[in-house]
Amino acid sequence: MQIFVAVSMDGSVIGTVACHLSGPERGHIRGMAVDPARQQIGIGKALLDAAEAELLTRGCSSVTLETTRVLTGAERFYEKNGYRLSGTVFDFFGMPLYEYVKELKRAG
Repeated sequence: MQIFVAVSMDGSVIGTVACHLSGPERGHIRGMAVDPARQQIGIGKALLDAAEAELLTRGCSSVTLETTRVLTGAERFYEKNGYRLSGTVFDFFGMPLYEYVKELKRAG
């Protein structure tokens, strides 16, 4: 598991994301969070880009993540960044988690 952390100038953690290999040529992103007071300024995008770049270096051609319908801002963010609902729903202790998937493309 690779973990990326965004840190403010004063040294406080303002965002995180983790990624790992979940299968042949497939990665998974989890634990993405950005301080609500610092959202909408590019921190989430930078973290997501870093995780996707890491997965590409590990040979992944696609990536998945899950979120819940309560987090409508997260759903919009993922969709804006190329993720689409896969149709798979997981039960997480009684809470449905909706899987999103994105095909990764190498630069060039």
